[in-house]
Amino acid sequence: MFSPYYAWSGWREPENHCALNVALYGPTRNLWAMTERGRGSLKREADAISIGPSAMHWKGDALHVEINEWTAPIPTRLRGAVTLHPQALAQETFALDADHRHHWRPIAPSARIEVRLDEPNVRWNGRAYFDSNWGEEPLENAFRAWDWSRAHTNDGAIVYYDLAPRHGADRTLALRFGRDGGAHAIQAPPRTPLPGTFWGLQRATRGRPGEAPRLVRTLEDAPFYARSALAGEIDGSPADIVHESLWLERFANPLVRAMLPFRMPRLVGRR
Repeated sequence: MFSPYYAWSGWREPENHCALNVALYGPTRNLWAMTERGRGSLKREADAISIGPSAMHWKGDALHVEINEWTAPIPTRLRGAVTLHPQALAQETFALDADHRHHWRPIAPSARIEVRLDEPNVRWNGRAYFDSNWGEEPLENAFRAWDWSRAHTNDGAIVYYDLAPRHGADRTLALRFGRDGGAHAIQAPPRTPLPGTFWGLQRATRGRPGEAPRLVRTLEDAPFYARSALAGEIDGSPADIVHESLWLERFANPLVRAMLPFRMPRLVGRR
């Protein structure tokens, strides 16, 4: 949905604009891969998808991801495997806009993950989250901006989604997911600001008085997008929080779009 090539095509033929995005954040360096490929590099089945040399497939109750990519803007090999074991699969889908043209499904709000990379050589196990977004029009047609965050709890996860539509009132989703993947609406805590980014992106999160999350690290800092690691408290226990801010009015700017190929090159043909 952030492909400049897809936008320049007039949003035609989405199968001709596919990519596997991998972001690896380390203590001393970050690695980013998001090479777009055409329809000749795409193969889809009911329980599997391959894009160029990388692939994802379900086997039993686990999602297996095979990564074979090159990073950008400095080419470095990124190769290995990730296995996701959902605690439960959620079945509910949520409309993000009043016209029900944009949708979000938290497929596995709480999961266990195994990461085994060969290049670079890193290994770890941990907790994970897996979701999906899709829509019938470009995001920038419907929204000005949004803030989103999720955190694991003792028995599931909590997600806050603050959406600023281009028309109409702001919308908020505040959901608690249990061990069975079921979603329950909760009262959203007050919004609390976070420090602005290098590009001047304003961001905010949700937190109860005395438990307001604090910024630990800005993981991605782009003109229209920021991904951050926060720390706070949920249910009286320390919590690691993943947060993102998206400013779609900036994303739609032609100058910003022209910058994206530096991080998102495109290859055509069966590669």
